[in-house]
Amino acid sequence: MTSTRDPARPFGRTLCAMITPFTEAGTLDLDGARALAARLVAEGCDGLVLNGTTGESPTTTDREKTELVAAVREAVGDEATLVAGVGSADTRHTVELALAAQKAGADGVLVVTPYYSRPPQEAVEAHFRQVADASGVPVMLYDIPGRTGTRIEPDTMIRLAEHPRIVAVKDCSYDFLGTQKVLGRTELAYYTGCDEHVLALYAIGAAGCVSTVGNAVPGHFAAILDAFDAGDTARARELQLRVTPLIEAMMAAGLPGTVTAKALLARLGLPAGPVRAPLMAAGRETADGLLALYEELTAA
Repeated sequence: MTSTRDPARPFGRTLCAMITPFTEAGTLDLDGARALAARLVAEGCDGLVLNGTTGESPTTTDREKTELVAAVREAVGDEATLVAGVGSADTRHTVELALAAQKAGADGVLVVTPYYSRPPQEAVEAHFRQVADASGVPVMLYDIPGRTGTRIEPDTMIRLAEHPRIVAVKDCSYDFLGTQKVLGRTELAYYTGCDEHVLALYAIGAAGCVSTVGNAVPGHFAAILDAFDAGDTARARELQLRVTPLIEAMMAAGLPGTVTAKALLARLGLPAGPVRAPLMAAGRETADGLLALYEELTAA
């Protein structure tokens, strides 16, 4: 599927880092996942990232990850690209997850820097190359040093861009200078994973975004990029600033985005369910505040 898409946007433009719905008993809710995925695509997402951190990948089993990809593929058909998170701290396990995701119907894989062990850059590069060599689908690198403890340094990224299957980056580095360096020297498609940077990174040449807040307002981020593409930068700026309070409440208020996204989706009557331990559900006051911000945004 990705081979028919714009190589500058190998996975589309507006992607959502989809939550993984669970039943009230805490088991995987495949019907809910199908329904949520179909809604996200209908409302503006041309790609979905499954089994990422927002999808609670640290607490889902390998089997659940594969079942989720297959179910969402069934639900959205060829209407959207599917990128499956397969990253782990173990290169062999990451390769196994990548092959399983491809078999289940993923168009690409998202591979995070190995975490906790903090490997040096030579080992980071070797890890990504081994996964890309083994995978039969394009690879999106995931640079989020605040979670993993290790950057994918710009020079490492530039070398990795030479690999034919490494085509994109989900950028949560908070390093605009480093990002610009890589953008200027490679053809890697950059997707911002920080909702507050959607417009800023797009303006300097990013391919699009992978949004967590998009679980609740997928059409809003598509509208920001539509306005920019149409040359209406004032409108794009207005839309980015308008969503800022919701971004702050969901992503910068001390709770993981998974927790706040599920709290808001539940208030909207959409598939979500509980989070798995060690995460804990948002309190009533937090959920009320999220709903109020959502209603303010969507009423404007």
